[in-house]
Amino acid sequence: MPELYYATAGSGEPLLILHGLFGSGKNWHSHMRRFAEDFQVFSVDLRNHGQSFHADEMNYPAMAEDVAQLIARLELRDCRILGHSMGGKVAMTLALQHPALISSMIVADIAPVAYHHDYDDLIEPILALDLESFDTRTQIDHALRPSIPEDQLRAFLLQNLSREQGAWRWRVNWQVIQKDMDYLTDFTALPSGWVSKLPSLFLRGARSDYVGSAEIDVIKRHFSNASIATIDAAGHWLHAEQPLQFSQLVLDFLHGDDVL
Repeated sequence: MPELYYATAGSGEPLLILHGLFGSGKNWHSHMRRFAEDFQVFSVDLRNHGQSFHADEMNYPAMAEDVAQLIARLELRDCRILGHSMGGKVAMTLALQHPALISSMIVADIAPVAYHHDYDDLIEPILALDLESFDTRTQIDHALRPSIPEDQLRAFLLQNLSREQGAWRWRVNWQVIQKDMDYLTDFTALPSGWVSKLPSLFLRGARSDYVGSAEIDVIKRHFSNASIATIDAAGHWLHAEQPLQFSQLVLDFLHGDDVL
């Protein structure tokens, strides 16, 4: 079975970080360094992302099984799991499929519900590029600008572009992600009556619309031991927009302190 790529730092009890859609563990390196002062941190690239393997299947049960296999390979016990967005759904699915592997969970700005995004406006212009016709990253950036005008978003997506053996290559498997987008935006992994007592922290951005009152109700139905905290002046990318507040809330929760 293919193995997930990860970076690690620190020592002590294990903390796994699972990134969001179109991201990679590399996006979390600054937080990894901070958390590594207290834990052994593993920043993981999920399938079809970063330096991990590409596969034709992209859904939460499969991705959670990938993480379970990584935990087994590393012989980790009592893992803490931090997942943002897509990574949060992977973490919740892991709590369903392998509850004995997890001692606590932090889910960043996502709920166990379906969302209505297709991301074709991002994926189609990327797939339309002929990478062989570009010499520089700047040329590719300029080619994407008319379709993806937001500089910060375009820069984030271009982090997935690598130069290997003189050729440009996408580390994100855009075709499979687009094919399976309905699975990624949906969330049918948790049975309707399933309840977990796993100690959990759900963080939401005050400016994000991903976790509102309806979503909080669903969270509480499935996770009876969940705390919910809001980070002011932050949207969906709360860990990047308010990194100090984000990391402090995570560490307070992991150390058993009251985060509310």
